[in-house]
Amino acid sequence: MPDQSLPKARTPEATPGEREAAPAHEGISRRRLLGTAGATGLVLGTAGAAVGYAAAPSEAAAPLTSLGTDRAMFHGKHQPGITDGLQARGHVVAFDLAAGAGRKEAAALLRRWSETARRLMAGEPSPHDDTDVARDAGPSSLTVTFGFGHSFFARTGLEKQRPTALDPLPEFSSDHLDKNRSNGDLWVQIGANDALVAFHALRAIQKDAGQAAKVRWQMNGFNRSPGATSHPMTARNLMGQIDGTRNPKPSEADFDQRIFVPEKGEPAWMANGSYAVVRRIRMLLDDWEKLSVKAQEDVIGRRKSDGAALSGGTETTAMDLEKTDAKGNLVVPINAHARITRPDQNGGAAMLRRPFSFHDGIDADGVPDAGLLFICWQADPLRGFVPVQRKLDRGDALSTFIRHESSGLFAVPGGAAEGEYVGQKLLEG
Repeated sequence: MPDQSLPKARTPEATPGEREAAPAHEGISRRRLLGTAGATGLVLGTAGAAVGYAAAPSEAAAPLTSLGTDRAMFHGKHQPGITDGLQARGHVVAFDLAAGAGRKEAAALLRRWSETARRLMAGEPSPHDDTDVARDAGPSSLTVTFGFGHSFFARTGLEKQRPTALDPLPEFSSDHLDKNRSNGDLWVQIGANDALVAFHALRAIQKDAGQAAKVRWQMNGFNRSPGATSHPMTARNLMGQIDGTRNPKPSEADFDQRIFVPEKGEPAWMANGSYAVVRRIRMLLDDWEKLSVKAQEDVIGRRKSDGAALSGGTETTAMDLEKTDAKGNLVVPINAHARITRPDQNGGAAMLRRPFSFHDGIDADGVPDAGLLFICWQADPLRGFVPVQRKLDRGDALSTFIRHESSGLFAVPGGAAEGEYVGQKLLEG
């Protein structure tokens, strides 16, 4: 649950572990980094971090009556749904290509999906067989984002175009992963400020898949609705913690360097793209809620009331890691989540966190199946998510109260220009 604040258009919120993106460190091989990653479940830093802090709210609280008119653009340098502010409703879904489907079928599918996304994001009906679910609504800040999983490239004969950054994530000791709800050939992220608009897009994308691909897994999430608070503020997660204080901001000089693949990056088809790590993190809320507020604050390293560091100040005041109390004890505990996930504690590693909360009912023991759909963005997961998660896996106080249940890593290409579809440079290059 690292501390990071999102873009300014609708800025995402930081996460407990104050992390800011950092320049890539050259000279450390991917194999070496992966080799040392195991058994350290740094996933908390990103996934656990996810649990603590996320993207930020819109800069100005919009009157509820105007939410439907807000529109995100489909065409652009980057795909939508990365730097946009947190939306009230989200769906993430992974598909596997059908038996016999290859590059040709994948290209046709991405062409269909892109046209559907373009129309729906403009508040128009889907190109064919529209269900009328969103008939009375405007765009409602709808975004639809597409990505490719590691297995996609073998299925389509494009192994030589698979980025090294898409190498499988290392195992972490905190993982309890369900393989049936992890990975996938294709990944789609949908977000909107209206539940029906988001569902309408999900249904349209599923129908467009036709015989080319089938759903592997699908998850639903939510955030606080814009305008629900008296003033714009960083969102809270299901633990009641302010989540997103230290997310990188687009206004920062090195934001693009940390979050997006450069114009002349490798492979060429990933120019202006990003890599998404997706994790379903179960929050053990019954255990968490037994703690006193003071104990919860010690776990995170921040005040629950306003998100300020335990060392003092406001939510955005820099954390003083050396400050001690009258007894000589560190004010911010050595294993506090916000301390561990700070960029300066992880070689500058950082990611843009843009999660959704989830609640999928009550299990047989009467325990809520709830937590965080952790989604983080970075130019290279080996220098973003992995270092932080590894550090968290070694001793984050929050690890006792969360469980990583599924995981995925996806290459998300840059945005499509007018007349193009997402992934065209890969599939037709």
